[in-house]
Amino acid sequence: MEQIITYFENIPPLHRTLILVGGITFFWILEGIVPLFSVKYKKWRHAMPNFFFTLTTILVNFPLAFLLLQTSDWAVQNDFGIINWLPEMPLWLYVVLGVMLLDLIGAYTAHWVEHKVKPFWMIHLVHHTDHNVDTTTANRHHPLESLIRYVFTLFGVFIVGAPIGIIMLYQSLSVVLSQFNHANIRLPKKVDNALSWVIVSPDMHKVHHHYVLPYTDSNYGNIFSIWDRLFGTYMKLDPEKIVYGVDTFPDERENSSVWGLLKQPFHKYRKPTTGQS
Repeated sequence: MEQIITYFENIPPLHRTLILVGGITFFWILEGIVPLFSVKYKKWRHAMPNFFFTLTTILVNFPLAFLLLQTSDWAVQNDFGIINWLPEMPLWLYVVLGVMLLDLIGAYTAHWVEHKVKPFWMIHLVHHTDHNVDTTTANRHHPLESLIRYVFTLFGVFIVGAPIGIIMLYQSLSVVLSQFNHANIRLPKKVDNALSWVIVSPDMHKVHHHYVLPYTDSNYGNIFSIWDRLFGTYMKLDPEKIVYGVDTFPDERENSSVWGLLKQPFHKYRKPTTGQS
């Protein structure tokens, strides 16, 4: 474990890029072998706006990364934060707790807030208005959402008191697990169900992308599934019944346009409807 943390403390930018690109490439190939939905859409055309928003996410986070480092260094030097206030524990447990708490604050809580606060929901819409969810959807976030997520992550680093090695490990796991649970892949039901007790599995997360409530407001987790089960936001739905998109923003052409998606947060709020399937 010590070697893993040392590696992530000094992880080169090239390696972080390889994790991002390698994950997308791996799951993209897997989607062609064991697809969940055998829909005939043009994958490259569909991926272009998603790749654009992947780039904007990098551009938002890169210049702000120094704040994560400074906050982390301050917390460690001042023995501040939840994992530093707990009794001494084995390194592996310290790391696991750090990653889990960062996932709770930086991913689950941020995601829940984006669904409950109307202006944030309008920004988060860009992610939900994908009509063909696949591994490229994982990074389809409006630049304003990238900023919101960054603020929650920064707050998480401060409250948790995570050292930089744990932060980099968390962010790497977050990228790969998000690509995994958005991927258009079909796992054996027993495997998917077993995984969903620990991490967010593909079938579990796809429920969140169903086009109507209450399913849209469920399964907020990114890495660990425990938060949805603990806070009562876990739901199941037969994958065959899932319809991607958002009922109040059904224009697939606009939802596939970079310019249309950039403007999406500035539309007038449309109250979602509630359906069962």
